[in-house]
Amino acid sequence: MTQTAPRTALVELSGVGKSYGTVRALEGVSLEVHAGEITCVLGDNGAGKSTLIKIIAGLHRHDAGVLRIEGEETHLSSPREALDRGIATVHQDLAVVPLMPVWRNFFLGSEPRKGVGPFRRLDVGLMRRTTRAELLRMGIDLPDVDRPIGTLSGGQRQCVAIARAVHFGAKVLVLDEPTAALGVKQSGVVLKYVTAARERGLGVVLITHNPHHAYLVGDRFVLLKRGTMVGNHTRDDITLDELTRQMAGGSELDDLRHELERAP
Repeated sequence: MTQTAPRTALVELSGVGKSYGTVRALEGVSLEVHAGEITCVLGDNGAGKSTLIKIIAGLHRHDAGVLRIEGEETHLSSPREALDRGIATVHQDLAVVPLMPVWRNFFLGSEPRKGVGPFRRLDVGLMRRTTRAELLRMGIDLPDVDRPIGTLSGGQRQCVAIARAVHFGAKVLVLDEPTAALGVKQSGVVLKYVTAARERGLGVVLITHNPHHAYLVGDRFVLLKRGTMVGNHTRDDITLDELTRQMAGGSELDDLRHELERAP
């Protein structure tokens, strides 16, 4: 019988940790990010999600464990190196210029130019056409790419950032709480385009504190608490109720319930 060779993860963390002086912010965290899958990292404030993002994005170097990119052990030294290795991170603040048009934000820092010498200038036509086409490829119908990006809804801005990362060749897309400040409808819009990125073959890391959003789209689930990993599951081996229970504290909630029942 022919055995299928195991797939090499786009990004793999094995026992990764990070200290800031005497403070251990992250310890013993392991996860895998595969092409065409969404790995959800869940945890409340202070769980270690931000530190994990910074390690994957190249902002901070881990000081314990192993980080591999496509099977190669590495230490990322900068966000530029992470981008060069195909890892794009979309932070909560999105790093957009609100008064600039959508197309300018789409190419911000990577503007194509035309002409030679002193006649060299921004290729505005190409940027407009490319922005419109790339948004449509992700299923985002935004007729007016000349409008200031600050006039878009929070969900639309998140979707533009996702399409931008896909266009510039990301293999791994890290999304930092993309639905945290959004209502139900806008959250649904963003999650739709998160799954579109998965269908395009990207490996997605979705950082969230919302188990319902995670379970709607996730293939793998990593739960963090106070810098340590307290759960690592595939979709097949955990239900939404159990994921929510673990996220909410599990046995700690049971202990609290018993305490409240005994209270006079």
